[in-house]
Amino acid sequence: MHRHVTGEFGCVEKGLQRAGSVMVVACLLILTWSSWAAAQQKASAPDWKAVEDAIGRSGQMQPEDVIKFGMPRKDLHVMAGNVAIKPGLALGSWAAFKRTENGAMVMGDLVLTEDEVPPVMRKLQEGGIAISAVHNHLIGESPRVMYMHIASHGDAVKMARAIHDALALTKTPGPDADSAAPPAEALGIDQKKIEETLGRTGKVNGGILQFGVPRAEIITESATMVPPSMGVATALNFQPTGNGKAAISGDFVLLGQEVNPVMKALRENGIDVTAVHSHMLMEEPRLFFMHFWANDDAVKLAKGLKAALDLTNSQKH
Repeated sequence: MHRHVTGEFGCVEKGLQRAGSVMVVACLLILTWSSWAAAQQKASAPDWKAVEDAIGRSGQMQPEDVIKFGMPRKDLHVMAGNVAIKPGLALGSWAAFKRTENGAMVMGDLVLTEDEVPPVMRKLQEGGIAISAVHNHLIGESPRVMYMHIASHGDAVKMARAIHDALALTKTPGPDADSAAPPAEALGIDQKKIEETLGRTGKVNGGILQFGVPRAEIITESATMVPPSMGVATALNFQPTGNGKAAISGDFVLLGQEVNPVMKALRENGIDVTAVHSHMLMEEPRLFFMHFWANDDAVKLAKGLKAALDLTNSQKH
């Protein structure tokens, strides 16, 4: 054997020097087991291309090896007051997959019309997908929109196929290439001022200025760590409505003791709370999701959101 072997194989050389053939056998067994374990882990890891094929659209890679699929309801024409809601404000179905020791975890939120809820629920459960919530996010919108949350574990490809089959029962548009966002200067609201007020950088998506604010805690679901991109970051969305105004929607991700202080801060700043509920079933720590709505001066609303955000244990930017 080469005299300068290093790493794992170096233990074989030391075995020859110290304990003879018994140590050699032990080291070789360790190497064999390590190679087998690595091969098993690789074999059980989800193939994201296969997941994309099963769900029928391309995903976007997120931090911590998460792949996320956006499925905006561009087919819906929903009005909230005099505001025609864009998909990026409150009509964005999505599903995100993360590798786990035994396959994958999927989290998501499907935007549905009322008549779509029963068939989609049936098809998801037939495909082994666990549903964690069905509820509203808005109030007073027309037509009525419901949101079905999923939180499931299993084979990534099988779960992706089940989601595809459920969406096929809706009028959710298929993937298309028309996803270019308008330039920032076309927004009609002061993006820089809003970012300065919130102390965070946003992104423009489909004409919506969006912010994601992760919590400071490590969040788990069924003992699996859930990254912020899988629905556990506070979402703040601004849709310009003219003359420097914006409609805002999204949700704060909160601990129980934060719910009422944040609710009070929002209401004192002219922001309506439209729902408070859970999105998950087995999360730690226990979380509540507070949805909101307002249509007013965009910078003024950003100040109200910042006042509420300061009452949460969110990550510092």
